[in-house]
Amino acid sequence: MPGAGAVLVGLKDCVWERSGDELIVMLDRRARTHLADRDGSLELLLMTLRDQPRSPEELRKVLVEAGVQVDSEQLAAVLDGLDQVGLVEDATGLGLEDPHLDARHFSNLAFYGQFSDLACSRASFLRRMRRAHVVQLGVGGGGSAIVQCLAGMGVGSLTLVDRDDVEPRNFSRQFLYRHADLGRSKVDRAAEWVREYDPTIQVRAVDRWIGQAGDLDGLFDGADVVTGSFDEPPGAQAWVNQAVVGAGIPLVSGALFGTQLVYSSVDPGRSACQACAASGVAGARSPGTDGLAARLDERLRGTNPLTGPVSAIVGALIAQEAARYITGFQPPYAAGAVVFLDVRNGFESHRMAIARDPDCEVCRQAADVRSRAQPSVRR
Repeated sequence: MPGAGAVLVGLKDCVWERSGDELIVMLDRRARTHLADRDGSLELLLMTLRDQPRSPEELRKVLVEAGVQVDSEQLAAVLDGLDQVGLVEDATGLGLEDPHLDARHFSNLAFYGQFSDLACSRASFLRRMRRAHVVQLGVGGGGSAIVQCLAGMGVGSLTLVDRDDVEPRNFSRQFLYRHADLGRSKVDRAAEWVREYDPTIQVRAVDRWIGQAGDLDGLFDGADVVTGSFDEPPGAQAWVNQAVVGAGIPLVSGALFGTQLVYSSVDPGRSACQACAASGVAGARSPGTDGLAARLDERLRGTNPLTGPVSAIVGALIAQEAARYITGFQPPYAAGAVVFLDVRNGFESHRMAIARDPDCEVCRQAADVRSRAQPSVRR
């Protein structure tokens, strides 16, 4: 059990019933954990922890006083077992030690409590989010939802990039904006929204059109993750991919193709990048699409069919994937893959893995740059 001596062991919110010589414990409605407890000592341990968190040594003393003969090594093994099934956590990190912040992030802390353990507290996940800097490319349909989700999760710093102004047609799906904002720069108004929503978030507005690769220069400095919901100009995806892979910064992006939501992420040096997937990207817009359909799809023009709910879904999925990279509460789900959600079929999802291309020039050049800069260091 990592750092057992310094940990304050807390029991997560769970319930149990005895059935013969075992306890049936429920933490998540989807699953039950069966724990052997012939002599009742384990139930005593759970009841003691439910009463209040304790250090391992304090817990051992309570058990010994109750007649349970257990030494430190035996108790460590039991706690390690409870840790592996997700029932205990480091109770020194239940909050941020600030009543205002704990109230503000009550639900965020509760969420991370589903993934915390004795080695990583729920507050440690949230602190990583509050230290993070995310660059968001585009504050339109999906982009405005990404901004709102990241702000809600308590991201520490945002750089928002866009060049458009607020138009009437935006109101069906871009909830950062109001009628009084018509004609204003979207990115300026989006930055204002963030400051009004949570003044502790540092936000920078960049009113810039990305019309060539050079327009990205300096834009990603200090970023932990780059997120985006963008599909123009045609070369933008490739420029962004090359920049982030070269800098070792994860990228999470998504879009809507007809009635199909698509999102993916790039974990530089670990997963396929968008250049690796380039030969299959057009076809990836619809699993199983042949070459003719892909070519026709590239030529197809149409209006943006995003509604508010659809924008919110794609934005939320991108923001959640960004949180995986930032906090580590889960491995990135869409790294080296394309995830599809079918609007016509109740948002049924499909994940298609993409293999890394050993001949990918973007990955190779990025690896060469990193090896020269830091020969023995990986992100």
